[in-house]
Amino acid sequence: MIGLIARELRLSIRHGAESMAALLFFVIAGTLFAFGAGPDPVVLGRIAPGVVWVTALLAALLPLERLFGPDFEDGTLDLLLLSGQPASLIAAAKAIVHWLTTGLPLLIIAGPLAVMLRLPGEKLPVLLATLLPGTLIFSLLGTLAAALTTGARRGAILMPLITLPLMIPSLIFGTAAATSPHPAAPFYMIFAMLLAALPLAPLGTGLALRAAAE
Repeated sequence: MIGLIARELRLSIRHGAESMAALLFFVIAGTLFAFGAGPDPVVLGRIAPGVVWVTALLAALLPLERLFGPDFEDGTLDLLLLSGQPASLIAAAKAIVHWLTTGLPLLIIAGPLAVMLRLPGEKLPVLLATLLPGTLIFSLLGTLAAALTTGARRGAILMPLITLPLMIPSLIFGTAAATSPHPAAPFYMIFAMLLAALPLAPLGTGLALRAAAE
């Protein structure tokens, strides 16, 4: 498992443009929302959680196409599946590296972006606390969608169509937790979704990878 993660990290660093593009998109899109909403701090503070969540979700989608595509094209995916490692373990390693190279930087940048959007200070810890499981869910479900579209024609078009419906519930509950005066219930819901995705997403991803390799 550690060897798989180290390999994927090396490849991600070598092709770091995709992760950097996702981070730049996150910052630029959030800034554009601020320009569009106007300078009123009350309006900006009210929409800030939704803006951060939506832009984080869309930014997490950008590097997904490279998760399995290059490995599928050059035959590396077949070798990984024949190496004796469970397919779900390969999927989990991909999801972990996607979170480390995309989700974690998005989580770090979300704080300054939310402050720029005039989010009230007492809401910032709640927003970041919900984004932690939220970005993990994005990586797990995004990896599943990437596996389902591996080898498919127009996979880049199909991937958002598969991924977005899966991620919308976490977006709804994450935004609700960051805006509600009683955030406990939506906060528990998003953690429940993470607990469900942790075992199920790698299993589903592994099955999709084996189907794509056949």
